[in-house]
Amino acid sequence: MSRAWKSPVTARDAAPTPLAVQQALPFVEPAPLVKPPFLTPTSVQRLWFCIWLPDLPLAASRSSDDAAAVIEEQQGIHRVLLADRQARAAGVMAGQSANAALALLPTLQLEERSLLREQQALEALAGWLERFSSFVCIADHDVLLLEIAGSLRLFGGLRPLREKISKGLRQHGFDASLAIAPTPLGATWLARAGRRACIRDEQNLKRELRHLPLASLSWPAGIYASLTGMGVTNIGDCLRLPREGFVRRFGAQPMLELDRALGHLPDPRNAWRAPERFCSDYEMTEETSNRELLLNICRELLLLHEQFLLARQLGTQRLSFSFFHLKGSATELQLGCARADRSAERWLELLRIRFDQLVLPEPVIATRLRSGMTQALQAESARLNFHTADAGPVRRYSIAQLAERLIARIGDQSVHSTNLVAEHRPQYAWRTQGLLSDWTSSTLSEVRRHLRRPLWMLPEPILLPADSGYPLHQGNRIRLLDGPERLETGWWDEEGISRDYYMAVNPAGIRLWIFRNRRRSSSWYLHGYFG
Repeated sequence: MSRAWKSPVTARDAAPTPLAVQQALPFVEPAPLVKPPFLTPTSVQRLWFCIWLPDLPLAASRSSDDAAAVIEEQQGIHRVLLADRQARAAGVMAGQSANAALALLPTLQLEERSLLREQQALEALAGWLERFSSFVCIADHDVLLLEIAGSLRLFGGLRPLREKISKGLRQHGFDASLAIAPTPLGATWLARAGRRACIRDEQNLKRELRHLPLASLSWPAGIYASLTGMGVTNIGDCLRLPREGFVRRFGAQPMLELDRALGHLPDPRNAWRAPERFCSDYEMTEETSNRELLLNICRELLLLHEQFLLARQLGTQRLSFSFFHLKGSATELQLGCARADRSAERWLELLRIRFDQLVLPEPVIATRLRSGMTQALQAESARLNFHTADAGPVRRYSIAQLAERLIARIGDQSVHSTNLVAEHRPQYAWRTQGLLSDWTSSTLSEVRRHLRRPLWMLPEPILLPADSGYPLHQGNRIRLLDGPERLETGWWDEEGISRDYYMAVNPAGIRLWIFRNRRRSSSWYLHGYFG
C-alpha cells in the first residue's frame, strides 16, 4: 500500500518541545570568549666561533719542516713578513731584509708571499669547517666565522665541538687563535687579542670587550694614532667618550662597529659557499720534467677532487689537467668516464694510460686540475671478490671501465655506443653516441622500451629465397616464432615503409628478424640477427 507524500515540516510549523522534555535536557553554558595572548617576538640566540689565522701566509706557502720565512717586497726591498719558530730562535724577525735573515740562518728557506695560495688555503679550510656548521663566513683575509648555536646538540656540547675544531686545525698545520661570543665582531676582536674566551651570554660581553686593546680592532692607522695620543688605549676608554663628539671626529663607522660588537645593532653576514666545480693548482718551486713526480702531483690533486665530490655526493664524467710552462702555452690533457665517478684511483688509472702518450714540449712549473659538470652520483653495490691464501684478490672490470680504458688508449673518436631514437623505422631508430657524452634520460615511451629489436641490424635488408611461400635461410626453411608487428610510417617523405615484421628461428637455433612488404610483392627479407 502506497503512502501519501508529505512536505517537510518547517521550523515555524513544528510543535514546541514539551516542558518535561525541556527539563530533562542538560543545560550547556556558552563557552567564554578567550582573548588570544599577546605574542612577543623571541630573539634567536646566536653563538659565533671565530678562527683567526695570524700565520696563514706561512702555513699556505710552507713546503717542508725546515726553518722557513715568508718575504714580501716593500719599497723595492724583500723583507721578512713572518718567520716560524726555528727561524725566530735563530734571530730572524719580521721587518728584516732577506739578506740579513740569510746571514743569521744560511739554511733558511725563503718563500715569496702568495695571496692566491692564502685564499686557496682559506677556502679549503672553510670547506672543511662546513662539517661543523651550516653557516661558515670568510670575514677577512685571515678570519673565519662559524655560527655554532645549532650544532651544539649534534656534537655533544660546546667543549667537545671546540676540541674537535682545535684538533682539526692543528692536524691541517694551522696555528689559530680561537674565541666564542654572541656577536661575530665581538668574537673576532677577542680572537685577534689572543683571548681564548668563551662567552655565551650577551650581558657578559661588554665586561670582556672593554679591556681589549685598540690594536685588535683593525681600525685605520690614523684613528688608532689619534686615540692613542688622547690616552685612549682600549675599548672601555672609547665607550666612555661622548658619542656625538666621537662620531664628529672619527666618523660613524667606528661607532657602528662598537654597537655591532656589543649586540646593540644587528650584524648580518654572508655565508660562504664552496664552488660547484673543483679547481685546484699545484705550484712547484722549480721546473721539472720528471713524469713520475708529475703523476704523484696529479694523484694529490685527484685525492682532493675525490674529497670535494664525496662531501657533496656528486660525480663527474670529465676532468681536465693543465701543465703550465714558463715559456709557451700550457699543455692540456682531457680525461673522460663513461659514467660519472669520483674515485681518485680510477681517474689515476686512466691518467697513466694517457700520460704515456702525452708530449710535454718544456718542463712543467705548475699543474691545474679542473672538473667538468657534476651530477648526482648513483651508488651501486660492488661485487664481493674472494681470494685464496696464495693469490691476491681478482680484479674485475665492468664494460664501462673497459670502454674507458679503450678511449684512453685509442681516443674518444674510435669508441662509440648506440642509443635509441624515437623513430619506428628500424634504420632510423638508433644512432651512434660518444661514450663520454652526457647521459640524459630517453624520451621513449614505456611501450617503446619493451619492443624487442635485434642487436645486429643489417645495413640493408637481404632478400630471402622462398619455397612455396615459406622463407628459407641458408637453404633451410625457417620457423616463425612471433609476429606480425606492423610498421607503417614515413609516409611524409620518400622512405616510407609498410611492413609486417616477424621473429623467426632457423634449424641452427639462430633467431632472425624478417619482414615482408604489404603493398608490394610478398617476398621475404632478412633485416637483423638477435644473436
